[in-house]
Amino acid sequence: MSPSIAIPFPPTPPAHADLKLLERLSAPTPKFFRTLRTIGLCLTGVAGVLLTSPVSLPALVVGIAGYLGVAGAVMTTVSQTAVPGEP
Repeated sequence: MSPSIAIPFPPTPPAHADLKLLERLSAPTPKFFRTLRTIGLCLTGVAGVLLTSPVSLPALVVGIAGYLGVAGAVMTTVSQTAVPGEP
């Protein structure tokens, strides 16, 4: 008969589960999420350029720029809060 393995119940939470928001934001970011953060910043920058251009742009372009700005901001924020070792 094989030896039984004791599994603690409830399972212990990972070390990063107790991080406060500022600790999470200042913690190291995994490489994949650093890349996503950079892409999000680029999208937000492009949206800012399109929204503040001195030339009159079609409403469709302005609308898409607004959505790009929101998507870039969300992507950047979520990527910055990722910490190593999280599933």
